[in-house]
Amino acid sequence: MAALAQQPEQQHQHSMRGESMPGKPMPMDHTQMMNHMQMMHGGSINETDARKDTRAPTEPGQSAFAAIQEIVQILEDDPQTDWSKVNIEALRQHLIDMNNVTLAAHVSNEAIDGGMKFVVTGDGAVRDSIQRMTSAHAATMDGVGGWHFVAKDTDEGSIFEVRVPPQDMDKLKALGFIGTMTRGMHHQQHHLMVAKGEHPHG
Repeated sequence: MAALAQQPEQQHQHSMRGESMPGKPMPMDHTQMMNHMQMMHGGSINETDARKDTRAPTEPGQSAFAAIQEIVQILEDDPQTDWSKVNIEALRQHLIDMNNVTLAAHVSNEAIDGGMKFVVTGDGAVRDSIQRMTSAHAATMDGVGGWHFVAKDTDEGSIFEVRVPPQDMDKLKALGFIGTMTRGMHHQQHHLMVAKGEHPHG
């Protein structure tokens, strides 16, 4: 009887010391309870809230739209922007040209003395895009790095000749027409100039 009478007192002492009685789980304090909830939910409540706050979409969904969005943001951030001259539609038309030349033009090539000749053709709007893009690239990049460009309009598009130093011949062949068109980081600055209503090629 004496042993039975001591059980409640022993339980109280164990509980006060944070110990569990044999065969019984120890009660969790507030910190332990929060840790348990965090484990059950895969992370802390604060971390989950932070993830929700930072999961805003970032993809604009279309590359030409993204290029225009970037330029618009630059213009809006610049207090010197002259909005009376800005022409975003001109930039859109230029991006259409880039799309036509990259995806819709037909290209054949042949070796010439010191370089390559690319015959670039297309119908209608694609032909017009080819002529604008090749002439603009030749005017901008001729002489850069010892590479020389000549663009000649044809009824179906353009003949685009590229001559390079001997050590760059393998590189030119590997790049081909469209790779050659991408060389140089002038395109991004060109986009900004077009949007501002400037004439980057004179």
